[in-house]
Amino acid sequence: MKTDFYTHFHLLNKKINKRGLAPIYLRITVDSKRKEFSISRRIQPEFWHSKMQKVMGNNQTAKEINTHINNIRHKLNKIHQILSDDDQPITAEVMVSILKGENKKKPKMTLEAFKEHNQQMDRLSGKSISESTAKRYWTCYNHIEQFIKGEFKSNDWVMNDINHQFITKFEYFLKTKKACNHNSALKYVNNFKKIIRIALANQWMDRDPFYNYKVQFESVEREFLNEKEIKTLIEKELHIDRLKLVRDMFVFSCYTGLAYSDVKKLSSNNITTGIDGGKWIRIKRTKTKSLSSIPLLPIAEEIIERYKTHPEVEKGNCILPVLSNQKSNAFLKEIAALCGITKPLTTHLARHTFATTITLTNGVPIETVSKMLGHKDLRTTQHYARIVDRKISDDMKLLKEKLENNKLN
Repeated sequence: MKTDFYTHFHLLNKKINKRGLAPIYLRITVDSKRKEFSISRRIQPEFWHSKMQKVMGNNQTAKEINTHINNIRHKLNKIHQILSDDDQPITAEVMVSILKGENKKKPKMTLEAFKEHNQQMDRLSGKSISESTAKRYWTCYNHIEQFIKGEFKSNDWVMNDINHQFITKFEYFLKTKKACNHNSALKYVNNFKKIIRIALANQWMDRDPFYNYKVQFESVEREFLNEKEIKTLIEKELHIDRLKLVRDMFVFSCYTGLAYSDVKKLSSNNITTGIDGGKWIRIKRTKTKSLSSIPLLPIAEEIIERYKTHPEVEKGNCILPVLSNQKSNAFLKEIAALCGITKPLTTHLARHTFATTITLTNGVPIETVSKMLGHKDLRTTQHYARIVDRKISDDMKLLKEKLENNKLN
């Protein structure tokens, strides 16, 4: 419902100063409620026309004050129209507040918003998101901070001033100054994109700087161990306990497909009896929160049995007493050198090995592999299927046999 307003410019004679100048006040009335304030102008009372609410005369002072009064009227009309169009409550208090700019929001700053987001992620770390995800956002924050300082010589940047050029320059900064490869750079850009989405949702920004910005990741060939390399790794005599432990954890991942973070949190509660009467692992993946259901293969069962009497396992904290991911990867390099394996062994390479050499190569359907890996999208699993040459060879061999049989018939 539209509410009319009324203005009245007048002098406040009781506040005449020593020079004999009285302040000009404006009274706004809406629904019989008034709000009065000074318009920051003074005039000699004899030059004020109270009926016309203006200064008499053609001198420079009169012209300036009358122009100021007309501008205020114009702004109030505009404010009233905007409030009416937006169905906002119209009061004298609100109109004066908008006119004075008291309700103007302080522009949201980029690093300020990013820090608020990251602090929230820290509180969710280990609960609804992984610790590594929380750390990655802080790394991205540091990159953005360095980029703003280097590119704009500023300690922060107004979010509403971020445009398409800002994003493309940030990508270039990541690839040049930070020496990130193409995919790593785009992952950081995607991390930053989340902050932009938050800003847009909160109306801290007028436009989306990612409009017309295309993220195209390059296809990466995933490394994995073949059968011979797995056999070498399992049979290698190791005389140092820490290397034996890391090797066993790695082999366990090769035969279960579990990521390091999931092996670390694996407990006896995750070992259940499956539909076939055998032992299964059922666990929610740390990264995606999707359920992985994996029948335990004999080698994986043997490794669990091997560590049943380990102090950490007996306490009930875990199934395997794994070391930190950083130490595990460092020791895997030692193991690779001892085994003559030239591929860069990492805890995650074991998961790739399960997907390729252990399952897909041996004819396990891709849908089954996807379920065991806890992938939400079959396309994620198809990345592994593309690199299994032996599986392609076996499938084509079956096709050749089928074609030969058709000829004979």
